[in-house]
Amino acid sequence: MSPIEAACELCAVPGGSVLWQSADCRVVRVDDPHYPGFCRVIWNAHVREMTDLPPAERQQLLTVVFAVEEVVRRLFAPDKINLASFGNVVPHLHWHIIPRWRDDRHFPEPVWGQVHRDDAGGRPLVADEEVAGALAAALAKVNR
Repeated sequence: MSPIEAACELCAVPGGSVLWQSADCRVVRVDDPHYPGFCRVIWNAHVREMTDLPPAERQQLLTVVFAVEEVVRRLFAPDKINLASFGNVVPHLHWHIIPRWRDDRHFPEPVWGQVHRDDAGGRPLVADEEVAGALAAALAKVNR
């Protein structure tokens, strides 16, 4: 592991509960009680930007991101999905797939923004195993 990779949080640790993985990327569930279904798709190699990947790998990564979005929508029935790829704090290519509800703590701000209300709760409780199974089915055609 290079010094850059050793210092990178997403190179050193999974980044959440691993729900699905291939040789190129992994899907993890973020432990956030206010946003059940919050997932990250993390490219395994240490790259900073989408354009650091060849076109075929970009498409593969987005295929995984969109499959995660579909599964999260089906299992958690949010009002909206936020997709984000920042890497400002952790400069390692990853996408956030965040289910949002009109009555969640931050709405309409991003989940990193100011809290506007107490969490309304009542979100679907879906076990990691169920999400992992749905992802495995949705991603069965992605190269492993």
